[in-house]
Amino acid sequence: MSKRLEILETSLEKKEAELQRRFDNHFADVKRANGQPINDKRNGQASFNRWEKQNDSIRNQQKSIEKTKEAIEKEKGKIANVEAQSIPSELQELLDSGKITQWRKFPNRFFVVGVEKARLVWDEKGQFVAHQYLSAIPNQEQYAIFRDIFNKLNQTLNKKNI
Repeated sequence: MSKRLEILETSLEKKEAELQRRFDNHFADVKRANGQPINDKRNGQASFNRWEKQNDSIRNQQKSIEKTKEAIEKEKGKIANVEAQSIPSELQELLDSGKITQWRKFPNRFFVVGVEKARLVWDEKGQFVAHQYLSAIPNQEQYAIFRDIFNKLNQTLNKKNI
């Protein structure tokens, strides 16, 4: 499970607990009216206004919960899309070891951990690995990390297809 999905599910639990708390507070407040008609009491309108405000907060919390549920479904769809992507075993080994990360928006693109900007691209049609934004790497240490990983992949993957 991805970290984002964990955060969303934790958020959903908190929001549902908050909704239950708001329901409990609202029902307790309504019970305080003690079954008596409100409209002839001195603060009747104030009670109606308070209850309407509580109802609005409950409705807003319910909308927030629905939004979070939709985000969870969207995240699960993204995860399923990434898992459905077929990649070579060499790239999968690097993913599992944590040396590269897969971009969920474009599952054929990979970022090297510790390197800014540059990315690896797996071309499924041509069955080769390439790079993008290599010139945007800010310093030599990052360039060396990227170079080592790319050259290793280039030797194994691109030599297979020649």
